[in-house]
This record gives sequence, C-alpha cells and structure tokens, in this order.
Amino acid sequence: MPIVDMHAHIYPEKIADKATQSVGQFYNIPMQGEVGNIATLRQLRDTSPITHNVVCSVAVKPQTVTSINNFIASTVAEDSTLIGLAAMHQDFTDIESELDRITALGLRGVKLHPDSQAVNMDDPRLMRLYESCERRGLAVLIHCGDYRYDYSHPHRLKRILHEFPQLRVCAAHFGGWSLFDLALEFLEHEHCYLDVSSSMFALGLRRTRELIEDYTPSRILFGSDFPMWNPESEYSRFSSLAFSDASKELMTWRNAESWLACDIN
Repeated sequence: MPIVDMHAHIYPEKIADKATQSVGQFYNIPMQGEVGNIATLRQLRDTSPITHNVVCSVAVKPQTVTSINNFIASTVAEDSTLIGLAAMHQDFTDIESELDRITALGLRGVKLHPDSQAVNMDDPRLMRLYESCERRGLAVLIHCGDYRYDYSHPHRLKRILHEFPQLRVCAAHFGGWSLFDLALEFLEHEHCYLDVSSSMFALGLRRTRELIEDYTPSRILFGSDFPMWNPESEYSRFSSLAFSDASKELMTWRNAESWLACDIN
C-alpha cells in the first residue's frame, strides 16, 4: 500500500541550507537539523514506511517562478516516487503560458504561500490563477492561516471555494496554521481537502484526532512539511492515531490520488 507524504519542500543544493534556515526564521521555529534537499528527503523516507512524496517550493519573487519549476520538473522526472507541484507568483507576467508549460512537464498542480508572498489569497491576480487551474484540472496546495497576518486567513479560502467549485484545493495545516479552531468554523462543511502538516506538534494527538473526525478522514491528507519536520517522525505520530485501516488508507494515499487526479502506485 502506498503512503504519500503530500507536503514536502525541496530546494536546489546550492541554496538548500540557506532556504531551510530562512523558513525556520519566518516561523521562529528551530529547524530539526535536516537540510531541505532531495538527498535528505530520500534518506529520511528510506527509513520510514513512506513510499511517495509530493514536492514543491515557493516563489517569493516572480522572476524565480520559471527556475523553480524547471528544478521541480527535472527532479521529479528522475524519480517515479516523486510528484511535483509548480510554483507561481501573483506578479508573474504570463501565467497562462507557464501553466501550459508545467502541465506539459508533468507537474500536477500549483503551490502558493500567501504569507511569504505577501498577497491576499483572494487577490484578483490569484483569482485569475485559480480560474486557470480549475479549467486545466490542476490541483492547488495553499498555505492557510497565521495569527500574524490576514493574507491566508481561512475566510478568504472560503470565498475562493465558492467562486471556483470545481477547483481541487488542499488547505495546508488543517486550513489554518495557528488558527486551527477558527479554520474549522469557516471550512468544516466546504469542498476542499486539508493536510495535517505542521499541526500535530501544536495540537497534540487528541486534538489532531478530533479535528480529523470533525472534517472526516475523506478530506484529510498526511503531510510532513519537510524540512520543517522529519517525515519519519511525523508519520510515526500520525500513524499512532486510532483510525480504522480504511480511514488510514484514505488519509495516506487515496485522498491524494483524488486531489492530484493521478494514480499512485
């Protein structure tokens, strides 16, 4: 049975250490000693039950979009256990052409981080992107929630979901990092997936289980948010939750297949 870590960030070797430390500084969370490169991700995966990774990176400037997408696409092309998401930025000049290009390269969707990109997730520039992704059948992974900002507030995601009902969205971090219970108020009955990445450390196992039950396992995906967290440790924590085998199958790979619209085997 496949086990998919659907939220892992990777960076080119020459910037991996700097990028990893920058992420830790953004959240004021000490990194766990892992550098966010593909070699480290594979090493950690090989000592765990995880079989597949969905890999991505974030473009904090529009001029880095193309190079990030080239890096993700070339990395995925060399390893059938990797599934790639493209980067995009609200000020990228030719979104349509880049979406056509990343589709041809085999990438399955787009990753956005409104807080680090300093843009409201329902900004008109991104609303045009969602429309294009919906039309092409591309998935969207979007960081949601931060008590310090309003950019990625779950109320903004609710508007997006209603505007684009066919868009396949995964709301990272239970739809509201550091705003977990508030996110539930907005997203409990909406049509999106949610991942558990960068959440269990703050919620604890009991509240994690309660939130999964509130949203139902049919909407939840396992993810580690590597290199923020060690995928092996995160999966061990996640697998200790007392869910049925059928529910665990949903959360560890079947929901990922539906969200990405691809077979995972």
